[in-house]
Amino acid sequence: MGLFIFLGLAGVFIAVFFLNYYGKQWKSPEKGGFPPLWRKPLQEKVAFYNSLSEEEKEHFEYKVEEFLLNHKITGVGVEIDITDKLLVSASAVIPIFKFDDWRYDNLFEVLVYPDHFDENFNTEGDGRSILGMVGTGYMEGKMILSRKALHHGFSNEKDKKNTAIHEFVHLVDKMDGKVDGIPALLLEKQYALPWLDMISQKMEEIYAEKSDINPYGGTNQAEFFAVASEYFFENPKALQRKHPKLYDMMEEIFEHDMAEREQELKKTNLSRNAPCICGSGKKYKHCCG
Repeated sequence: MGLFIFLGLAGVFIAVFFLNYYGKQWKSPEKGGFPPLWRKPLQEKVAFYNSLSEEEKEHFEYKVEEFLLNHKITGVGVEIDITDKLLVSASAVIPIFKFDDWRYDNLFEVLVYPDHFDENFNTEGDGRSILGMVGTGYMEGKMILSRKALHHGFSNEKDKKNTAIHEFVHLVDKMDGKVDGIPALLLEKQYALPWLDMISQKMEEIYAEKSDINPYGGTNQAEFFAVASEYFFENPKALQRKHPKLYDMMEEIFEHDMAEREQELKKTNLSRNAPCICGSGKKYKHCCG
């Protein structure tokens, strides 16, 4: 009798899990309902957002709010505020901005730690070298990010590093069931073999210390894809100049010309004496700039 009860409870647990995991009711924000006060952190910290047209910014805001409505963001050992949540959300939206129907169905909660942590999730002591992680096993459906790394990723736009974008790219990669550096849901079949050849070539350059790509990208194909994506979104002109074929392939994957975006951002930065975009009446450089 006890075995039957156990099996019955196990069945209920599995059913509830799959209902929550695959049958989740997706919430959609109201069009034009993005809180105006949320724009300032995006304007101050997210270069990608600033490179967008007004229509694209509205879409970006919608996707950011949609992410926040459907995913829990929790501080662990640190208090987080709306800026932290907006940066997490922006990190999620940037890689999939061109894909209107994209949803992170494989993610429920983002845990924000103060700083580095170890493989046992300890935030104190020696051996803490991890800045971000996509959960597996009992942590499935969760992501862990260092708050310090989250902010650094948006404060230094030219270092080719953004931990949060890196981890969300892993989730994009994982949506086909495997974290293998081949995002089948974004990469058309005819590009799969050229992409694998490209990864192999670029990893050999990393091993030979003949590349400016983060050496961590030489760990495996999945890490190469995430590291190359950081480079693509953080410093696209440099990637296009130093690795033109890789840049073209990344553009095919994300359907995004990031080098052109960077040019648009430069034009925006040249207009710092123009009226501020927040409508305050002040010059941009004395307000949100």
